[in-house]
Amino acid sequence: MKARDMEIKNYSSSDSGFLLLGLSSNPQLQTPLFANFLIMYVITVVGNVLIILAICSDSRLHTPMYFFLSNLSFTDICFTTVIVPNMLVNLLSEVKSISYVGCLVQMYFFMAFGNTDSYLLASMAIDRLVAICNPFHYDVVMNPRRCLLMLLASCTISHLHSMFRVLLMSRLSFCASHVIKHFFCDTQPVLKLSCSDISSSQTVIMTETLAVIVTPFLCILFSYLRIIVTVLRIPSVAGKWKAFSTCGSHLTVVILFYGSITYVYFRPLSMYSVVKDRVATLMYTVVTPMLNPFIYSLRNTDMKRGLRKLRDRIHS
Repeated sequence: MKARDMEIKNYSSSDSGFLLLGLSSNPQLQTPLFANFLIMYVITVVGNVLIILAICSDSRLHTPMYFFLSNLSFTDICFTTVIVPNMLVNLLSEVKSISYVGCLVQMYFFMAFGNTDSYLLASMAIDRLVAICNPFHYDVVMNPRRCLLMLLASCTISHLHSMFRVLLMSRLSFCASHVIKHFFCDTQPVLKLSCSDISSSQTVIMTETLAVIVTPFLCILFSYLRIIVTVLRIPSVAGKWKAFSTCGSHLTVVILFYGSITYVYFRPLSMYSVVKDRVATLMYTVVTPMLNPFIYSLRNTDMKRGLRKLRDRIHS
């Protein structure tokens, strides 16, 4: 333990980068954690690739809803790849180091893909809103050009947000401990290390985060309130169930994604908890991207048919 403390102390005195505390300091847990997260990562990548291939190979899935779903799957792969491979390497390393530039780059892409995820979920909510509340004009409203514009807007806003955040973080000074109490470079644990006056930075970050993250969430909330009102007016129980069933998968993903994000990011920095925040962060960085393919395919007849068609093509 003393040797490790000395190692951290020596590393902290240099300006070459940061040390990541990782998921656990217990050496006996490193290998089991590595095995578990490697399996989860492989499932995430394979599951989401299968969703993309199934949608691309079945012409009946070339609709706005599946267009956004395929892009969500691609973003999920990118999102989890920003975090997990580096985390796996660190689980087998004694010194879990990351360079200063590497930390900022990881932070940039983590926020860019994470925010793209949230805007795509909002786009999917709008798609369901139009499909249920205005079905006769669905093809006109959700035309390919508009869907592409929604995708481009999602990516552009997310990357501009990430660029602004990283530029803000790059102006901070780090003159004490360089040990990040997390398994990757996230805003809150890195801010806690800064010896600069972070009060103004924290206010700007919180305000800007509220604007960027809450906007798609409010869009989702408004869409589902409209959907619920419309569905309740449907006279038959079967009709109500059919309408709600088309939204069930999407709503499950929204709850998992936004539930953990709200817990991690919408609290004061003083309330940051190392263990609890790590668990909540794992939910939306590792668990949710892994579960998405299952959530969208298990109860979705169209996706099941698309996956069977893909399987038949591979076997033939």
